[in-house]
Amino acid sequence: MINLDRILGLVLLTLAVAYGWGAFNFPVAFAGPESVGPATFPKILAFIVGACSLYMLVKPDSLEEGEGFEYKALPELLLVLAVLVLYVFMMEPLGFVLSTAIMVAVLCWRMGVKPLYAGVTGIVSSTLVFLLFHFGLALPLPIGPWEV
Repeated sequence: MINLDRILGLVLLTLAVAYGWGAFNFPVAFAGPESVGPATFPKILAFIVGACSLYMLVKPDSLEEGEGFEYKALPELLLVLAVLVLYVFMMEPLGFVLSTAIMVAVLCWRMGVKPLYAGVTGIVSSTLVFLLFHFGLALPLPIGPWEV
């Protein structure tokens, strides 16, 4: 029997390599190659995904008899995929804070969090990440309709 963890690990490793390769083709940061620029976070993310996928290839979860992929989870997985795709397309028109708050709130709600707490989590987390990127790292994020 083929272990689904190994298949997923191979797919994720391929994506991590392609993503990392693309990140190395980004333009050099304005302050120089050793400063934080547009390629920094994609490189870090590619490394993390690559390391996790290698772990999945080397040491996959052992399946007990009767365990495996459950098709009843497919609608939830498709909903997550749809939310993430919509998030990408809504980033520019709505801005980072609003689109991220909606995405986090919907995903938290689908994981069983009460809607009010999911909304608060989305708003607080997106605002904190925006402030970190904007003021702490001086990296611009889309502001959306509030842009002047």
